[in-house]
Amino acid sequence: MIRKVLAFAFALVVLGAPVAHAQDVGLPIGTVAKPVVIEDLEGAAVDLAQYVGKKPVLFEFWATWCPVCEALTPKLAAASKKYAGKAEIVVIAVAVNETPRSIKRHLTKHPVPGRVLWDVDGRASRAFGALSTSYVLVLDKRGRVVYTGTGDDQNIDAAINRAILAK
Repeated sequence: MIRKVLAFAFALVVLGAPVAHAQDVGLPIGTVAKPVVIEDLEGAAVDLAQYVGKKPVLFEFWATWCPVCEALTPKLAAASKKYAGKAEIVVIAVAVNETPRSIKRHLTKHPVPGRVLWDVDGRASRAFGALSTSYVLVLDKRGRVVYTGTGDDQNIDAAINRAILAK
């Protein structure tokens, strides 16, 4: 019985069931994010501080197997084009049933906007309160959280615009 319950809960998160939406998950609005060091897909260290507190940034916690992440890609691509130079988009690949090699292979056929990084040990997921894939965290230019959310119905455009307009 417990296996069935755990399998159902995992399926809800992995398959992107609407468990939570904007401002229901992750770091509280107004929190100053504390960046961590993770890796790029080549294994080189990347300090997320290079993105935090400079200009608005959107982090998406993503996986190749996540259908909700796939559904968000067009919204991220549109925002990337619209806010080029005004905001950064960083995709953080979670280390669940993934390898950098499988991610690179996937990206050749299914590119995503922004830089793709590798959260090999879950450090970024813990620091930014990411409980599932499709989790989006938007920070303003001071590094404060202005938006968090999950699911495919997120208004990415409005979230980035909110970060740009934040005082």
